[in-house]
Amino acid sequence: MPKILTLPLLALILCVSVSAKDKQQHPSPIHHSSAGDKWADKTLKKLSVEEKVGQLFMIWCRASFLNLESSEYLELRDDMQKYHVGSFAMTVHVDGPLLLRTGPYEAAELLNRLQKDSKLPLLFAADFERGVATRLVGTTNFPHAMAFGADGKLEDAEAFGRITAQEARAVGVHWNFFPDADVNSNPANPIINTRSFGEDPKQVGNLVTAYIKGAHAGGMLTTVKHFPGHGDTATDSHLGVASVNVDRAHLESIELPPFKQAIGAGVDSVMVAHVTVPALDSDPNHVATISSNVVSDLLEKQLGFKGIIVTDALDMAGLTHLFANDIGRAAVEAFKAGNDLLIIPADLPASYLAMVKAVSSGEISRERLDRSVLKILKTKGALRLNDSRTVDLKTIASTVGKPQDIAFGQQVADAAITLVRDNGKMLPLKSKGTAKGALPYMTKEETHNDVVAVLFSDDVRSESGRAFGREFHARIPDSRVIYVDPRIAAGMSDEVLKAVDAAQTVVAAVYVIPTAGKVGNSVAMADATGTLLQQVLDRAAQKTAVIAMGNPYLASDFPKIENYMCTFSNATVSEVAAVKALFGEIPIRGHLPVTIPNVAQRGAGLERPAQVAETQVAK
Repeated sequence: MPKILTLPLLALILCVSVSAKDKQQHPSPIHHSSAGDKWADKTLKKLSVEEKVGQLFMIWCRASFLNLESSEYLELRDDMQKYHVGSFAMTVHVDGPLLLRTGPYEAAELLNRLQKDSKLPLLFAADFERGVATRLVGTTNFPHAMAFGADGKLEDAEAFGRITAQEARAVGVHWNFFPDADVNSNPANPIINTRSFGEDPKQVGNLVTAYIKGAHAGGMLTTVKHFPGHGDTATDSHLGVASVNVDRAHLESIELPPFKQAIGAGVDSVMVAHVTVPALDSDPNHVATISSNVVSDLLEKQLGFKGIIVTDALDMAGLTHLFANDIGRAAVEAFKAGNDLLIIPADLPASYLAMVKAVSSGEISRERLDRSVLKILKTKGALRLNDSRTVDLKTIASTVGKPQDIAFGQQVADAAITLVRDNGKMLPLKSKGTAKGALPYMTKEETHNDVVAVLFSDDVRSESGRAFGREFHARIPDSRVIYVDPRIAAGMSDEVLKAVDAAQTVVAAVYVIPTAGKVGNSVAMADATGTLLQQVLDRAAQKTAVIAMGNPYLASDFPKIENYMCTFSNATVSEVAAVKALFGEIPIRGHLPVTIPNVAQRGAGLERPAQVAETQVAK
């Protein structure tokens, strides 16, 4: 008799004893519960000062396959355990300017493994500004935020948030450092630009709140950035100190309204920028991140924000130059200013030890420490990470990259296409039909110079222009597509100009997008490629269509442009949309969400109906 009862009893004991590390998440809309809050309160009381300090830090986790015994994984795990790290920012490896995206399964497995190796459940965040496809392949591809401004539909921004949330949670990421609430009022801004929804505070605020609504429905935490506004700056804060040189009235009417709307919509966190704002803090060495005037007084007290306050990355030059001789102090000063979460410290050991020392000495009170740690723990409880912290890898195939979601991403990119100038002499282009089938490794078509596409990018090794080139060739198989970047532009100029002279039709697609930390950062074309584009326009402006695959302000630098189209993004879906629009396969209905100086005002856009059915490209 006892032996008969042993197996069921053992099974029951095993089921009950399964830890939260092994139970799997079932993402749903986030809400604070009494159970989650009780867990947070109980957990806080058990933590040492060292463990509490560790909860304040978020460090990089570069998603890829890592062997259990690889040095990279062991270092990641050991740092997490030694410094009691409470959160990770998931990204991927890079090769110079190239982002080495990985797959959703590799990312999810690594995040699951770290969850199991951590004493407390971890928060995982990411910069999924263009959806999960910003970092992971096989996911839904969306254009940059400004494309949603050109599209103008709040329901599309809401769906953007929901789909991104569903895919992010499927791979174990709980928190997106998005939406961007910056109002891009400075055309020369090198780091915000198309990452912003536009230049109108009301439209930006409406799109931000729509995104938050959708993201919350999908179970994802949201962040508005870069407080108190990074849109009216001309410096990349990754490289130096950016300054918002406007008065308080300007801040109240332009920069702050979208943040106020986001707070009213229940945004979970606010990210503070490494910018100086003299109207709020006259100390030239006080970037917003370490300014109590900006964080504690304005954000918490005046705007009433009660959620998690997050620093921008602490390793950015906009902050580190102030603490070159004592890098750990950056974390201490940011925390004292009112920030709760300290992300990407330039030196984790130095920053962690500086924080522990500041608490031990009384420079930071235990009450102040507990307040921020409790916010973070309650957020983990609201996500129910205390009950289940890993994801089920089997759900990825049914959640990530759904055909209807991928089609929606393309639909938004199509709707964003904005025609700014049209001389009536060349658009739409005429397709010669689909590419003919051929055996593998055999030449399909000869190339001629009747139609020439010149694709200008920062680096011809990148993905920029590849989808555009494929789609263009599919419609005109004998067209000539030439890839150019600043390193080779001068050497190729003769070849390009000869092709342009011989052509009946020229398309110049210009890929200029905001890129963090690019030396000499600018959203203008580099000298070599800019010179070549000007030469093309000097010879052939009437027969040339310029496509801004990113920065819409490009036309201000080239007054001879007669045909000008904007996509507001270099995403693959925007490349496809641009080609479809060129050939009249989709209606053009987008409107500028920003003013292009000396070219067009916000709201401008020449509407065109579709001229032909979409080309069915042979596979």
